[in-house]
Amino acid sequence: MPPAPIHIVLLSPEIPNNTGTIGRTAAAAGCVLHIVHPIGFEMSEKARRRAGLDYWDSVDCREHVDWEAFLVTERPGRLWVLTARAARPVWEADLRPGDYLLFGCETGGVPEAVQAWAADRWGPECRIGLPVKPPARSLNLACAVTAVVYEAIRQGAAG
Repeated sequence: MPPAPIHIVLLSPEIPNNTGTIGRTAAAAGCVLHIVHPIGFEMSEKARRRAGLDYWDSVDCREHVDWEAFLVTERPGRLWVLTARAARPVWEADLRPGDYLLFGCETGGVPEAVQAWAADRWGPECRIGLPVKPPARSLNLACAVTAVVYEAIRQGAAG
């Protein structure tokens, strides 16, 4: 039996091009992409074609009406909160097949309430990030997702 896929979770993404790039990463790496509404753009087939996402049919994309619906539907066994403010780098996390990687929206990241919920469930060590040197504050969302997914693959979390 093949290992469980890595799950990329986008919580309220705002920029369609980032989501398109992340979809391409999900398809290339064999990940499941979860898009949790509300989102800042249209996901219709016409909008995807206009954005040049002709490969979208090869993306295992699951949309959820909100955070609560995501939790009810998915019931993640392990979830990692990716945040620019995490003290722990992603390579210190033990990423495994079936893990959920949670990324927040481009302008606000993962809301504090969701971070607190995750820390209560999996401990504060579930908050991980990619270090950046000042004056940079963070990485582009699509770049961060790609880096974390391929770190998970390097660790053996995907087949």
